[in-house]
Amino acid sequence: MNGRFLARVEGPVSGNVLLRREQYRVMDDGPTCTRVARSIVAAKALNQRGVLQRALRDHGPALADTARGALSAAIDRMQDIARRALHETDLDRLRGHEGEAAALYFGVFSHALRVADSGLAFRARSRRPPMDPPNALLSFIYTLLVHDCRGALEGVGLDPAAGFLHRLRPGRPSLALDLMEELRAPLADRLALSMGDFRVMENGAVLLQEASRKAVLTAWQERKREEIEHPFLKERAPLGLLPHLQASLLARTLRGDLDAYPALVWR
Repeated sequence: MNGRFLARVEGPVSGNVLLRREQYRVMDDGPTCTRVARSIVAAKALNQRGVLQRALRDHGPALADTARGALSAAIDRMQDIARRALHETDLDRLRGHEGEAAALYFGVFSHALRVADSGLAFRARSRRPPMDPPNALLSFIYTLLVHDCRGALEGVGLDPAAGFLHRLRPGRPSLALDLMEELRAPLADRLALSMGDFRVMENGAVLLQEASRKAVLTAWQERKREEIEHPFLKERAPLGLLPHLQASLLARTLRGDLDAYPALVWR
């Protein structure tokens, strides 16, 4: 009832202990850790840019000049952020690039929404608690996605708590959050551009109604069945398999089979 994650079912921990040892070594090696993290940040910025480009194209002449100008400016800046991220050698500055991209993206996200009722408008990103309907949708779908990412990482033998971009914190699945960054925009944000039924709490928090949660879960599963050609593997795959494919590519990178981690960039 409070909207918090309660439990999940998992089998025994599997995977090669040598792979996890290499994961921990890379996590503690600044330059190597940064090389993995910058692929994630650059891909995230480019995928967010793709969502804004799609909104600009789909809305067409219905967009006001101010909204069109804001989206166009953000699209140009996102390209620059991705370029800087790809050449960054300092992990803390890289996190700054990621934060800059997120602030820019959500600063114009309201222009991507087709909302007639001002009471349903997106104002700014708010999480705990979400303070408007679009934020409630985003938070709910991000919760689904991060647990998909966690399961995918465990499935290939990686530790979902030992991340490269997100700082370590007890109870935080840092590597799952890393993996989710490149998948947020194409998987979650595009789905969240549709609306549902919401309930506003006394403190202003907005929660999804039961019927809306079921509708979003159904839409999420349908979204995951859609197929694309994976840009690195050059094979068609359902969207729901992307966390597992990216987790596998990350494991191959840590093993030394790939020169660099090929983060997913949505075309």
